[in-house]
Amino acid sequence: VQLQACGGGLVQAGGSLRLSCATSGRTFGRVTVGWFRQAPGKQRDFVAGINWSGGSTSYADSVKGRFTISRDNAKNTLYLQMDSLKPEDTAVYYCAAGRATYSDYLVRDLSSYGYWGQGTLVTVSS
Repeated sequence: VQLQACGGGLVQAGGSLRLSCATSGRTFGRVTVGWFRQAPGKQRDFVAGINWSGGSTSYADSVKGRFTISRDNAKNTLYLQMDSLKPEDTAVYYCAAGRATYSDYLVRDLSSYGYWGQGTLVTVSS
């Protein structure tokens, strides 16, 4: 599975962005996928995850109620709608594809993901 993230950019606090992650391969529709982010000098952190059907989602507490993860299996694409952005959301955002099994615990674990996109930079100005 190859992943290509896009949609990052510069936005003012309170604004919105929509990230997309286009994927190749025939397994996308059968696996858990997610978004992670990494701010300068910090570790890569979980943002949101979604199971193969889109019926189950998980969010980091810091983005719950502001971000929405979704997927379109017909288009092999993952999305992250980000609203009410804050300066602390500034980071490189990575999409990732993992195993078929979904749980709220596994989806948050970096080691659950075997495929990563190249990242897209989101900068939120105050």
